Amino acid sequence: MTDITNALANKPVVEAIQYLLEQYPGAVAFSTSFGQEDQVIADIIWRNHLPVRVFTLDTGRLFQETYDVMDVTLARYKQPIEVFYPETAAVEKLVSEKGPNSFYDSVENRKQCCGIRKVVPLNRALEGVKVWITGLRAEQSENRHDMQTLEWDEHRHLYKYNPLIHWGYDEVLAYLSQNNVPYNKLHDKGYISIGCAPCTRAIGPGEHPRAGRWWWEQSQKECGLHG
Repeated sequence: MTDITNALANKPVVEAIQYLLEQYPGAVAFSTSFGQEDQVIADIIWRNHLPVRVFTLDTGRLFQETYDVMDVTLARYKQPIEVFYPETAAVEKLVSEKGPNSFYDSVENRKQCCGIRKVVPLNRALEGVKVWITGLRAEQSENRHDMQTLEWDEHRHLYKYNPLIHWGYDEVLAYLSQNNVPYNKLHDKGYISIGCAPCTRAIGPGEHPRAGRWWWEQSQKECGLHG
């Protein structure tokens, strides 16, 4: 861990990813949910022709605007994006037994839904992966404040590389603008952190970026993908 951390120290994102690809050829993957941070990383990967495997999770409850930006992104870069869906039987059982909106009833129910629709598909997508690239930023939530650029995911036995962890929101917006990167139009309507449609709302002035996620509950505002 120390050796690879030192090797990545002070490297620009492109050079860092190139180094990780050299160390783990064919085993570096980037997960995108088509948020602003993820669009920055996708642009960096494809603009620089980096052979990183890119995938996304389709929970079955996404905004139409999320599908729209995926469509535009595919047309713009003409690069493949693998799509992973929840297990049909698990979703059918959940909805049959608890209804389509059980996540509003309790944190336990919400985490169960996230587990079925996100965590299980993610674990399947990460099989064989040695380095998982994410779009996490420290200021997104308290849970992410102390995260490092490179971390060891003990549960999944892989490195998690967070190239934007120390970026500010203004830096993300500047990159998108300067490079004409397509982004989700919901961001222009106050949706900063975008997840599933029934679990996401716009935030008001002064609200925390994650306040629009699972706004009806008091929790760490995480779904289990990153803790």
